Amino acid sequence: MKKKLILYFIALAALTSAYNCNSKDDGPGKDPKVIVDPPPPAEPQKEGTYNYKTFEKQHLAFGTGYSQTADKTVEFPKDIDQVQSIKMYVQFGCPCNIWDMYANIQAKDPKTNEWYEIGRYITPYGKDSSPLARGLEFDVTDFKSILTGTTELRIFTEVWGSDGWLVSVDFDYIYGKPDFKYSAITPILQYNENSLKGVPYGESHAFDLEKTITIPKNAESAHIRSIISGWGHATPNDVGGRGCAEWCFRTHQIKIDGQNTFQHILGPIGCADNPIKDQRGNWKPDRAGWCPGMAVPTRIDVLKNPKAGTSFVFEYYFEPWVNNMQSPAENKQAFYALSNFIVVKSDTPIEKATVKN
Repeated sequence: MKKKLILYFIALAALTSAYNCNSKDDGPGKDPKVIVDPPPPAEPQKEGTYNYKTFEKQHLAFGTGYSQTADKTVEFPKDIDQVQSIKMYVQFGCPCNIWDMYANIQAKDPKTNEWYEIGRYITPYGKDSSPLARGLEFDVTDFKSILTGTTELRIFTEVWGSDGWLVSVDFDYIYGKPDFKYSAITPILQYNENSLKGVPYGESHAFDLEKTITIPKNAESAHIRSIISGWGHATPNDVGGRGCAEWCFRTHQIKIDGQNTFQHILGPIGCADNPIKDQRGNWKPDRAGWCPGMAVPTRIDVLKNPKAGTSFVFEYYFEPWVNNMQSPAENKQAFYALSNFIVVKSDTPIEKATVKN
């Protein structure tokens, strides 16, 4: 009997051991153990300045096989959300045309195929840009959304001689935390093909200077970016023989919903202090808001209320004046070349503002 009892307990122990060995944690009713890989480390924020050369001593001239315009396709960075600012530098070398002429740089919006004026300058009288280490400097950060990846650029100089200019353009992409992660830009007005294709001043015209702008719902900041320069020697002259629109000092208005909101004073900016000195022409007297051999100023008007998700009426308004068409100059008209853009920013992905007639 004792022997049978011992055998019974041995058999029971064997069965218990076998059950424990065959049981699994992932059997019915059990949650499997899932091993999750840790997320990859975040890409470090780039730092420093990266330079991109585009046009190099591109000869712009008129006649004898030359052109006033040149186009080029370039590759810019794609990690634009890490870029704090973008600076553009323009150098111009000889042969140096003797006249002070309208010139600009444009970039194409790949979605609309529209050219955006990103900077404007007036050439000096027969003098290169060598007094400036890197040439004229322009802050073009507002155009981040199109100055990325494959980008088409265009340079233009309204030169009427076969000598012309050797134009070079390069960009500094400065990495760091931007004020807002995302931005978008939309043209409002662009009457800037050349100095004589601007808005006629002091006479009736069919140019549309009023637009309706709708701001995206998630806009956290909005501003208007403008460039204006006047051309012509139209009369009656202001005191001191100042003809319009090159010499006559004027105050322009940007109206928002019919109210004067921003002023643009086109007056002296210090032509005699230009670092490009000893030009071969009348470079020292002050023009109305520009100087030979200098960048035409970029004017930034920040909307205190970004008007997110709403619409407003924009109007560019000129100080009243009437051209009597009595100028002794060959061209008796006055013109204002305009470009105005609306820039919106946000820390979430943002669409362009819309601009309609």
